[in-house]
Amino acid sequence: MNTAELDFVGEPFDALALTAQATPPPAPVRAATPTPPAPEGVASLVRDLRFAMVRAHEQVLRAQTAMQLRAFRASGALVTGPSASAPTPRVDTEARFKPLARTTVTDLDGTGLANLAAGDIAAVFGDRYAQDGANPDIRVGGTSLAAVHGLDVYGGAWGRGGLTALLRPSASDDTTLDHDAVVEAVVEAAQILALHAGLHLCLVDATFERSAPGLPVQPVVLDCEPLTAGEIDLVVEVTAIDLVPRPYLRVDAQVSAAGTVLGWVRGVTVAVVEKPGVPIGPERGGVPARWLGRVGRFGERALLSEFHLAHMCRGDQGIGMGPEFSGNSDRKATRPPDGGLLLVDRFMEMTGTRGKLDSGSHRTEYDSPADSWYYLDTANASMPNCVYMETSLQAALLLGYYLGPTLDDPDATVSLRNLGGTATVLREVDLRDKTIVEHSQLLSTSPVPGSTLQNFAYTMTVDGEPFYSGETLFGYFSDAAMANQTGLDAGRHVPTWLDSQDSAPATRIIDVAARRADPAARLVSRGHLALLDQVRVVDGGGRYGQGYLHAVQPIDPSHWVFARHFRYDPVIPGSFGIESCVQAMQEWVLDSGFADGLDNPGFVLPAGLPFTWKYRGQFLPTDGQYTLEVHVKRVEQRPGRVRVVGEASMWKPGLRIYELSDIAVELRAEGALPW
Repeated sequence: MNTAELDFVGEPFDALALTAQATPPPAPVRAATPTPPAPEGVASLVRDLRFAMVRAHEQVLRAQTAMQLRAFRASGALVTGPSASAPTPRVDTEARFKPLARTTVTDLDGTGLANLAAGDIAAVFGDRYAQDGANPDIRVGGTSLAAVHGLDVYGGAWGRGGLTALLRPSASDDTTLDHDAVVEAVVEAAQILALHAGLHLCLVDATFERSAPGLPVQPVVLDCEPLTAGEIDLVVEVTAIDLVPRPYLRVDAQVSAAGTVLGWVRGVTVAVVEKPGVPIGPERGGVPARWLGRVGRFGERALLSEFHLAHMCRGDQGIGMGPEFSGNSDRKATRPPDGGLLLVDRFMEMTGTRGKLDSGSHRTEYDSPADSWYYLDTANASMPNCVYMETSLQAALLLGYYLGPTLDDPDATVSLRNLGGTATVLREVDLRDKTIVEHSQLLSTSPVPGSTLQNFAYTMTVDGEPFYSGETLFGYFSDAAMANQTGLDAGRHVPTWLDSQDSAPATRIIDVAARRADPAARLVSRGHLALLDQVRVVDGGGRYGQGYLHAVQPIDPSHWVFARHFRYDPVIPGSFGIESCVQAMQEWVLDSGFADGLDNPGFVLPAGLPFTWKYRGQFLPTDGQYTLEVHVKRVEQRPGRVRVVGEASMWKPGLRIYELSDIAVELRAEGALPW
């Protein structure tokens, strides 16, 4: 098998320094006002001019190829020789990349490809890709592809994205094709995948590059048979994609002709990199010097984007929040959750001044795609309670942190914890494929010995109407304060109701794990939301004589949630503890026969019932287990619906740390009238 080295096609840059080189950024070009169609002669001339410009650009890029190849040889950044087969672990549904925009377009013909080469991305993929004149130089850097099929953000063996493409390269002679043409085609395919995922949408004036500041260099390898003139098929799969340190992806491509696999191109990187001098984050004080490029769901210019949120949780907090926070990037500090547990996408606007902590407000957006992991894994008919809580509380805490309560002593190590709150579901709503808008307000900031407390009010809306509101209290705690936690009962051991009975009452077991193992079992939480294995029931027991639920669940230190919540400070989210109690109640409702006679029943969050929680501690990876109990307080029934309300507590070994008042679940028949 012949082996050839690969070069790349893209904007010019110093290949030895691996840093982008570009001309000073022009001012963003706003979209032109539509004009009446031109006469056919003029339209034909415009098409010819555009085609000529694209071809000229392609020829320049081809000329760069030879120079960059020599530079890569000198730097050792290009590997030659056969490559081993890459492993293909498919990404978990929770961990997979969330595209910044979605489109129904899966195939591209010559017209669509020409539009992408001309930089008209929204004309191809739709209005979600419009940027109000930003990124005038983002475009596909060539026209060697004849067609693209099967664009899929979760396609490919890794589940990170993929496409198939048809290449009709020009032959260097009558029988042999230039391998550089194949490389250029793979780069073009990678750029199309980057545009399809919306990677460009979070920067204001950028270009496609083959590297980015802080991104490790990936050698590119071609392992391929000699190519003869004719059509070449490419199967291109994304192997890595992220927004940190800059929006980028990497691809491998299988090369074939007439159904015969000829080889692979591996390790092609495409990054979206700002032009020199163009700001990518807020300035000192938290205010950007200019718009940073992101457009919100409803066409409004955003203050901060998914790019900044990603840097807040796992990148450079100086990029995400301003240079005052740069020192927090690689140490234990306040940060939002990561991966699929990051449930805020964009800051749209904010009031308040950094350092003035008496008041402030902001408005955020969160897109909730129907294929999100929590919809796949919940027993609910729509979004589970823990995600209601997480998205609302994350938006509020980010307002408080952004205003700077930790900046008086930036070197101090502090831990952020939620202490409690009250929230009410205002109406039943299906949030699949909706954008949730939250309005958060800082009500007060109170310094106390060893900590700083912040109180917030918030309301979430969808389609312009409120559906969830509440108040909550957060605290920033010193290491000394965190080490001196006494739980809810001043350090005293308070046993569960079951353990405090003089004689052990009769119990029965609901085997949740067995239900979950049955693929046909309905209304059971699975996967990432499999939080309980069994529930012990005392019929007629508990504080109110309506029923009592008890569960002890092992804590797996390798559980996925510890890698998300939080970086350098792993704890189980309080909302997941509450979700465990909710699941115990749901299992009891089903086991008690309340679903009988309901047409296609589904669990929903009860509307109009305030729910209050109080936390005085956290579950750590080293705690071994947690214990919960629920006292059923009342069971209410209306046509097609049943609602169960309870009181609950949770323990870590030796300490009661959660108290939940009016925790409730509701089961309703499909189409039942609202409560």
